Amino acid sequence: MAVRKIKADKLFDGEKLLTGKIIVLDDEGTIVSIENDMQQDVACFQGILTPGFINCHCHLELSHLHGAIPKHTGLVHFLLAVLKLRNHEENMILDAIARQDALMYERGIVAVGDICNTTHTIARKKISKISYRNFVETMGFFPEIADARFTLAHTTLQAFEANEQHAAIVPHAPYSVSETLFRKINREAAGKIISIHNQETAEENKLFLGHPGGFENFYKQLGADISFFVAPFKNSLQAYLPLLANAKKILLVHNSFTSEEDVAFAETFAMEKNIALYWILCPNANLYIEHTLPDVEVFIKYKCKLAIGTDSLSSNDELDVLSELRTLKQHFPSISTERLLQMATCEGASALGFSGLGRIESGKKPGINLVDENLNLIKKIT
Repeated sequence: MAVRKIKADKLFDGEKLLTGKIIVLDDEGTIVSIENDMQQDVACFQGILTPGFINCHCHLELSHLHGAIPKHTGLVHFLLAVLKLRNHEENMILDAIARQDALMYERGIVAVGDICNTTHTIARKKISKISYRNFVETMGFFPEIADARFTLAHTTLQAFEANEQHAAIVPHAPYSVSETLFRKINREAAGKIISIHNQETAEENKLFLGHPGGFENFYKQLGADISFFVAPFKNSLQAYLPLLANAKKILLVHNSFTSEEDVAFAETFAMEKNIALYWILCPNANLYIEHTLPDVEVFIKYKCKLAIGTDSLSSNDELDVLSELRTLKQHFPSISTERLLQMATCEGASALGFSGLGRIESGKKPGINLVDENLNLIKKIT
C-alpha cells in the first residue's frame, strides 16, 4: 500500500488546532495514522489542514435561480419570488445542479444536507463525489390538504429511496405547515433526522403571537385566507417543537429571530426528549434576504451544537462553507477560528449522521483541505 505524508503549520483535527503533526494517508485518501513531526519524505504546506467541510443546509435544486431575486427584500417577498421563478426548462435546472455540485466539491465540501421538493437532483447525486442527506420537504398550512401533501411527499421520498439515496420527509417552516401535517411528519420521524426552517423572519413570530400581518398578506397574494389560524400566543419555536418529539435529531435552520428564551426552551425540551438538537447557521443567506444575523453569542452561551449551511443560490452568491465562516468571523470576531472550524466539520458531520467525516482520525476518509489563517481555501488536498 502506497502512503503519502503531509503536514502544515497547523492541523485542525475536527476538534482542536494542533502543531507538529503529520497525516499519513493511503493512496485512496484514507488516514493511516497521525504521527509526530519527526520523519522524512513529508510534503509541507503553509496554512491549516482541515477535514472536508459539511454544508448542513442547501437547496441544490434551486441553483438555476442564481442572481434572479434581489437582495434585502425580506422573507415574505423572497418566498413569493421563489414560487414565481422556480419553474424553468428542465435542462437549465439539471445543468445548474450539476455545475454547483461540482463547485461545492472543488470548494472542499464533502457532505450536504439538501432540501428537496422535486426529484431533479437524483441523477446528479447518484454520481456525485459528495455525500448527501436528502430532506424531502412538505408544506401545507391548511389542515384539509395535509393528506394530499403528505402523499405527494411520500412519492418523492420513494423516488429517492429507489435510487439508493438516503431521505426523510421534513416540514418546510412553521408558517407553512399545519398542526395536522406536523403530526403526520412526526409519526414517521422516529430514529430520523428532521430539518426545518426556523424563525428566519420576525413575521413568523408575529404570526404565532397573534399578529399575522406579513403572512396574512403573503397568503392573500396566493389567493388564500388564513383567518382560521388560532395563534398560540408564543414564539413559533415554542409552539411547534413539541410536535416533532419523535425525531432522533432536529436541525433548526437560520434562527435569525430566535430569542434567548427560545434557545433555553428548545435546549431543555431536547434534553428531556433525548433529541439531538443542532442549530444551523446560514449567515450569508440571512444577510441576503432579511439583512440581519442570528445572535450567535447566545447559542455559544448555551453551549448549543452549531453547524453551517449555505442555503440556495436564490439567496446566496455562492455555495461555499468557508464564505459563511468568514461572514461569522467578520460580525462576531470573538468566535475563535477553532470554534468556526468545528461548526464546518465535526459538528456538521454529527448533525447529518456521517460518522466517517468531519474528523482527521485513523481509519477515516474525511477529505482534507488546506486553508489560510483568514479561512480562505488554498487547495483541496484529497
